[in-house]
Amino acid sequence: MASPILDKSLLFAARIVKLYQYLVKQKHETIISKQIIRSGTSIGANANEASFGSSRADFISKMQIALKETAETEYWLRLLILSGYIEDPDGSSLLDDCLEIKKMLVSTLKTSKTDKP
Repeated sequence: MASPILDKSLLFAARIVKLYQYLVKQKHETIISKQIIRSGTSIGANANEASFGSSRADFISKMQIALKETAETEYWLRLLILSGYIEDPDGSSLLDDCLEIKKMLVSTLKTSKTDKP
């Protein structure tokens, strides 16, 4: 069975790709769209890489990178919403998914750091 964080981050990345396409094709926005596709797709890539980590420290390091990428993606989403590039319900839905992934990553990191090897 796949991990909930890996499943959620993959689906989120697919939504970010669609957002990127929309921003470039419909809104002709290229600066923020490049930032959000990089950070938004990196979340799942790092979480997936963490699941194959060579050690607990490697796992934690990759998950921390995924968390940082989530925080960056949250920033870009908030900026896109505030600037009117994306509107509800899409904006709120993407932001909600991002925040849910962030909570999952924080929980995973807390557990990983407190569990004994």
